[in-house]
Amino acid sequence: MRSYDSSNIFARILRGEIPSPRVHDGRHAVAIKDIHPQAPTHLLVLPTGNYVDFDDFAARASDEEIVAYVRAIGSIAREAKVADSGYRVIFNVGPDSHQEVPHLHAHILGGRALGPLLKKIDE
Repeated sequence: MRSYDSSNIFARILRGEIPSPRVHDGRHAVAIKDIHPQAPTHLLVLPTGNYVDFDDFAARASDEEIVAYVRAIGSIAREAKVADSGYRVIFNVGPDSHQEVPHLHAHILGGRALGPLLKKIDE
């Protein structure tokens, strides 16, 4: 497991060192707009605790943190008005998934038809 780097950009946003307007600000989860959106709605949901990725979060977060974070993702999708038409939640974990920031974050993408998740292996 990789160790947590408290100088990562999301940790700095959570501490208020880097300004980033919050679309959700809760005790266990904060949501911000992605600066390079891949869909009309592209939000990042950050847990407020120091977790490198989903594996780290699943292993170390308290039940209270896990429940609050998962519920926040659903609530944020509803507030963003993508719940009825559909949305995708993506967690990138580690280098093969192209995780760019070593702080757990969920991508909520919606606002249009997103197409297939991945190309088939035989293509």
